Amino acid sequence: MKTLRKYFVFNVLLLSILTVFNSGCEKEKNKEIILYLTTAPTKSITETSAISGGEIFEDVSSPVLTRGVCWSTNPNPTIANNKTNDGSGTGIFESHLTGLSANSTYYIRAYATNNEGTAYGDELTLKTIGPVTDVDGNVYQTICIGNQVWMTQNLKTTKYRNGNPIQLISDINQFGGLTTGAYCDYDNNSSNSNTYGRLYNWYSLIDQRNICPIGWHIPSKDEWETLFSYLGGKSVAGGKLKETGTAHWISPNEGATNESGFKALPGGGVIVGIDNYSNYYGYFDMQIGSSASFWSSTSGPSTHPTNPTYIAYFFELSSYHAEVVQQSRFMYYLGAYSIRCIRD
Repeated sequence: MKTLRKYFVFNVLLLSILTVFNSGCEKEKNKEIILYLTTAPTKSITETSAISGGEIFEDVSSPVLTRGVCWSTNPNPTIANNKTNDGSGTGIFESHLTGLSANSTYYIRAYATNNEGTAYGDELTLKTIGPVTDVDGNVYQTICIGNQVWMTQNLKTTKYRNGNPIQLISDINQFGGLTTGAYCDYDNNSSNSNTYGRLYNWYSLIDQRNICPIGWHIPSKDEWETLFSYLGGKSVAGGKLKETGTAHWISPNEGATNESGFKALPGGGVIVGIDNYSNYYGYFDMQIGSSASFWSSTSGPSTHPTNPTYIAYFFELSSYHAEVVQQSRFMYYLGAYSIRCIRD
């Protein structure tokens, strides 16, 4: 009888040990799954959407049946919250998060579900952006590209940040030799500015009253270069910045994908020349629909051997190629070009 009792006690203890061991194995198994699942950093963040994803390196226990990204405004989101469904199996996957609210913070995690359950990747924070309004009441949508936030429309304001008016130029010959801020509508047609934004001279950029809304500024040459580098370099960045189709760009709008969400529009520009070194003249060149020229805030001394005056830098996109071309103008030849503001 004592022997039987000992045998029973031994079996109970053995069962308990095996249960603990198996429980530990299950935890270790789940731990392994989590270790083999990562969450991709967010990109292309807008007011209501973003792109993330993840990578599953290995099926640890059984094949992955569903995968995607889940999110919530509270930490540790699960598939009981919002989620995407991005196929099955291992490897890299991309997830498009939609239905987000502007100016909000979300917590996101990649997930993978198999017959053993659901595992989650590392938790990341996503902050959506929101529209911005200038002093005239114009509203601009915004886009996050890499670590920068840009407006997705060309600037239209007729006033500086403090409400002071910017001088309107109707006779574009007057841009020559002008040393104060000014703007014009392409072809002196205000309906063009409704779509393509207004054209501003260099001195409106550097005016201490500020032309961009509060919290925004004119991008420097280096900030533009950061954008182009993020998009793969100047040789292809133009296509990734340009709005697609020919509703605003004339054909062929070469290489346009707008995969950045920047929606570059061809607002044209004003060119200034000087006749016999005495009389300035201006003309609408860089035809609207065929080219987009964006100011940078950067200037510097010219390397011209006989004319060391200062020059200002801007960047040009064209319907006829996918590259970005850096341009510059001597200070006394400055015309008027488009502005895209970048967040501080």
